Amino acid sequence: MSDRDRFDRVVFAAAHVVAADDRAVDWDATLAFRHHLWSHGLGVAEAMDTAQRGMGLDWPAAAELIRRSAAEKAGRICAGVATDHLPGDAGLDDVLQAYLEQLDVVQEAGAQPVLMCSRRLAAAARGPEDYEKVYGTLLDRVSEPVVLHWLGTAFDPALEGYWGAADVPGATRNFLEIVHSRPDKVDGVKVSLLDADHEIGLRRALPATVRCYTGDDFHYPDLIAGDEEGHSDALLGIFDPIAPVAARALGKLADGDVEEFHRIMAPTVPLSRHLFSAPTYYYKTGVVFLAWLAGHQDRFVMLGGLESARGVEHLAEAKRLAEIAGVIDPEFAERRWRQWLASR
Repeated sequence: MSDRDRFDRVVFAAAHVVAADDRAVDWDATLAFRHHLWSHGLGVAEAMDTAQRGMGLDWPAAAELIRRSAAEKAGRICAGVATDHLPGDAGLDDVLQAYLEQLDVVQEAGAQPVLMCSRRLAAAARGPEDYEKVYGTLLDRVSEPVVLHWLGTAFDPALEGYWGAADVPGATRNFLEIVHSRPDKVDGVKVSLLDADHEIGLRRALPATVRCYTGDDFHYPDLIAGDEEGHSDALLGIFDPIAPVAARALGKLADGDVEEFHRIMAPTVPLSRHLFSAPTYYYKTGVVFLAWLAGHQDRFVMLGGLESARGVEHLAEAKRLAEIAGVIDPEFAERRWRQWLASR
């Protein structure tokens, strides 16, 4: 039985894009990487922040990415719905229309929508009622249950005060009201606040039919393993570089071997915490660097030149921790590392 048949968690890897240069996507290599993720039984979370959404990947390119990936899907696929094609001075009705335009693209492509947080909505909303208006309308329009994405300010400082509250407890109450108002339209919520205790409390407060997809790249093994009251499923950026290792661990978990799940996962946690260290939104650089060291792409280059966002010391430590975690071949990675150092 393959790993994909034995998982008892729903798991998505938020996949990066492979760049041909600092302005263009290498479509063949990008789609090949999605097939790599599917081959290990992981779903693909497409056009999310790992794919440089809003940091090099604009909406026209994201729409093409969603269509291309969904057209040849070999496993689960969900895709980000946002408002990143709007100008900065957009009003609330503009934000809603932009969400609806992107929602139509994702649904027509055949991917499950992930309603991402919107910088434009954060700027335009005046209170929780504005979030209810926008998200309520979106949920009324979806053709299948969607994932609601709560991205914290560590990932995007422009999302301060999201859900209409300055504090996390208040935002949580407002968020839960939206979920409870239409539970049949919500497959799950993805929480990326890097606060395990908050996530556990939130998932216990969800309707019984709504999943909690952890987006916590610091504490994911414990959250996925769960406790006597439940567990988190996963939609994680770290699953991009650690897919083969994560698949082995998830297979053990499905077999009931929680100890072996933790043993396999444990070495990936220091790597993840390093990649997602502050400023957290530059984690994408380390993810792409490891994909290059693993041989999934021919060049270490990113859209918008984002490969320069992390320094040599950070990347050297990422390489060391990735070797310990067993996600790259040490000899092959060392050759590429020396090649890269010599070219600088």
